[in-house]
Amino acid sequence: MTSYLLNILVFVCINGILAVTLNFILGYAGIFSLAHAAFFGIGAYVAANVGLHVGPSILLAMPAAMIVCALLSVLLALPALRVRGEYFVAASLGLQIIAVSVFAEWHSVTGGLGGLVGIPVPEIFGFRIAGAGPMAVLSLAMLALISGFLAVLTRSSFGRNLMAIRDSESASLAFGKRIAATKVLSVAISAGLAAIAGVLYAFYVRFVNTESFMLDTSILLMAMVIIGGTGSLWGPILGATLITLLPPVLSYVPYLPPQQVGSIQQIIYGMAMILLMVFQPSGLVALFKRKEKSQ
Repeated sequence: MTSYLLNILVFVCINGILAVTLNFILGYAGIFSLAHAAFFGIGAYVAANVGLHVGPSILLAMPAAMIVCALLSVLLALPALRVRGEYFVAASLGLQIIAVSVFAEWHSVTGGLGGLVGIPVPEIFGFRIAGAGPMAVLSLAMLALISGFLAVLTRSSFGRNLMAIRDSESASLAFGKRIAATKVLSVAISAGLAAIAGVLYAFYVRFVNTESFMLDTSILLMAMVIIGGTGSLWGPILGATLITLLPPVLSYVPYLPPQQVGSIQQIIYGMAMILLMVFQPSGLVALFKRKEKSQ
């Protein structure tokens, strides 16, 4: 039972990292991206190839994955963010579709539809991170570090510039803000940090294939951020936790056929997003803030 709970905790942390990094551009920069699953996948494939061909050091795989994802995100963002925001939505959707095709067809790097198997147990300074327990500790530490870094960044002058651009690009331009450069840098930071989730996923599962990085994963990540609450530190983590815990909880519901769990999940996600956007646009985290103010 302990191993099962630790396994869930690992995936809560991985999804939490993806949610807070997506929230950084969605909630603080107002940039709507459908390519977050692509960066998640690129990070995982880079880590898998480093582990299989170079060595099992997770400290080597993380910077490699971060650099690749950051560079690819800049290539995406540079042309798209020089014009209106909807162009970035279209460009990110295109990148997501292209990434899935590359994952499925580039057999020498990704293993094709069969994926990459036999990824070694990760190591940090020669110590093996084997099993759910050590990986849960590492994942929690990475979630805390990334969340802390983004919290500091959003409170810095860069973060204030980012939110000013989100609220009014014309006003920011009038004050001499470098809108395109600020947006491109924020996308690069978001993609680079999202790659860390891919590294943790690849080394924990020790198998990666295309199915984990499809468009529906990007939409699920978007649901985590919106349900939890955009533009806040704890909202995306809350949303990631609830959505990650939902499948295990539904599996214990009596008289619910296992083959219907997936469909019911999708219905719950959709209904939750609709209801929150109508009655609570700030997400679930706003309910806790309101309760604190009333006390």
